[in-house]
Amino acid sequence: MSDTDSFIEEVSEEVRRDRLYGAFRRYGWIAVAGVFVIVGGAAWNEYNKSQDRAAAEKLGDDMLAALEAEAPADRAEALAALSAATPAAQAVVILQRASELQAAGDTVAAAAALEGLAVNGEVAPIYRQMAAFKSVLLQGTQTPAADRSATLEGLVQSGGPLRLLAEEQLALIAVETGDTDAALTRLERIAADAEASAGLRRRASQLIVALGGDRTGA
Repeated sequence: MSDTDSFIEEVSEEVRRDRLYGAFRRYGWIAVAGVFVIVGGAAWNEYNKSQDRAAAEKLGDDMLAALEAEAPADRAEALAALSAATPAAQAVVILQRASELQAAGDTVAAAAALEGLAVNGEVAPIYRQMAAFKSVLLQGTQTPAADRSATLEGLVQSGGPLRLLAEEQLALIAVETGDTDAALTRLERIAADAEASAGLRRRASQLIVALGGDRTGA
């Protein structure tokens, strides 16, 4: 390489370096700001997580304290005074309170609490489904069979984890209303469902036999 070529190369390199430094002086603040945003975002995320953990731990402690009361009615009253930070946490409190109200013999209040949770669109579907299912069980024959069936059909159609238990209850309602054929159809469906637990299939098979159905090939 000649002296001229070497000189040109050095000048070109110097020009590139000057442009790089100039660009950094001009736009470097963007990179610095980006670092602050990333670091700040991570710190805020950790803060939120710690706050959520603290709130969950406090709610757990408060629930344990409420459940130390001797009488179910007192436990239900203590649970009613609790305030949860998230809809999911509040759903857990309501489900437990409904159980205590039921234990206290106040099935009307328990069903009302569950029905309120069942229609709360802010909570996850599983909590609403659990509340709806327990509410139907609590209402029993005091609520018309058609109304109970409508709620249970919704659970079956949702395809959620309570689907088969709702199907079983629909079979029992069919027995209650004297529709043996409908009951047998539902029970056969349960007994043949691969997702049904062994206990649920056994109950279905026993009821099929009790209703005069045939399970000899099962």
